[in-house]
Amino acid sequence: MAVPELSTPIPGLAPVESLTWTIPGLREDPTLCLRCRSAQLLCGKPVCPILLKYRAFERTLPMVSGTTLDGSTPPGVFVGRFGYPKVALGPLLSPIHGSTELLDTPEQWVGRSVEEVVGFRTGLVRGTARYRVTDADRPDGLLERFQLLGLAVESVESEAEFRRPPRGHLALSESTPPFGPSAPLERVHLDVRKVDPDLDRLSSDVHANARVAVEELYDRGVRVSRIQRAFSVGALGRQGRRRLVPTRWSITAVDDLVSKQLLETVRELPELGEIVLYSLTALDNRWLIAFLPGTYRYESIETWYPNTVWNPSDRVVMMGDHEGFHGRTTYASIGGCYYAARLATAEALIRLRRQAGVVVLREVHPGEILPLGVWNVREHVRAALRQPPERVVSLDALLGRIRSEFAIPLDRWLRASSVLHDARTQRRLDAWLEPGS
Repeated sequence: MAVPELSTPIPGLAPVESLTWTIPGLREDPTLCLRCRSAQLLCGKPVCPILLKYRAFERTLPMVSGTTLDGSTPPGVFVGRFGYPKVALGPLLSPIHGSTELLDTPEQWVGRSVEEVVGFRTGLVRGTARYRVTDADRPDGLLERFQLLGLAVESVESEAEFRRPPRGHLALSESTPPFGPSAPLERVHLDVRKVDPDLDRLSSDVHANARVAVEELYDRGVRVSRIQRAFSVGALGRQGRRRLVPTRWSITAVDDLVSKQLLETVRELPELGEIVLYSLTALDNRWLIAFLPGTYRYESIETWYPNTVWNPSDRVVMMGDHEGFHGRTTYASIGGCYYAARLATAEALIRLRRQAGVVVLREVHPGEILPLGVWNVREHVRAALRQPPERVVSLDALLGRIRSEFAIPLDRWLRASSVLHDARTQRRLDAWLEPGS
């Protein structure tokens, strides 16, 4: 049987000529999606990820079929990483007028379905212009408008003209949420009327370095996603040192900086005296977060089932990283998810006014049909830790809960976990003390 060409239309859908896609696993079998056409779900997912994003694009592209677009930006700005140190950046534009803040506010996406989140993001059109990262320090008029947009506190009315009609590429990323079609900008008008006063003040402070600015903004209650946006467009930092930062890097940088700041306080707190457990199931991810008695240490382990988006193999893949009381000096192998969960757990320890050993266990099932970005980890771990905890009477009882909650056998988790291994094999000094001594 002849293999259909990649341009063959998907049955039941009008062809969208400017749409392409990439799906992990096609390298092993490039005919997989062509043989399936969503009818058999050969990838093992409950919904076809191509069709999901195709339909979202199908709603957006007719609204931007030409080279002009007017509507509202959430506000949103995206900075790419390809070609670094010369990068493409620009606003994320919606063809909808009015309040579009939800489309770029991941703190409000917990409880939403994959289809909703993908719809939020693919409804945004990315306009691009190319700059060197050092241009952030002496921006021209256009870049200055992008930086002002990065400080905005509400949706911004916009008008854009592109050099060509926007085109979409269905690339998948675990770091950043998906977004819709894109095109180089010819011109753009952004009617920024209200900026976050804290962001504005720190942006105007040319003597505060980026780390200090990020920490102060967080302490003042500015949303992490807003800090990440301002950091990315080079609106923070000392004069002469400001840089454009690719969005995926800025997300992890802010998670890392804020969690390190919080952990300086956590390390001075009294030790937790019991085991507490938090759990959550969302978007076919299962989470267990355990706080153990003792000094601070942290570990995050992810287990990916076969046919999940990053694991096209036929076996379970488990990855994890950990750090001791003093933190780590190398980048975690599991990437931004490590730092996103560390931020969420550090926040919870601050609320408890205790330090503890932290274990974050995540089991990813095939229902996660698309990677949605690091926010998925940060906000769902935050959501789990806002729930009342379960008090666990002993380490054996905790291991029993891990055994019952997860499909992966307990011994796999124990082999992968440094913190649980230490808890099982090392005795604390107070265990040798007589009661009342």
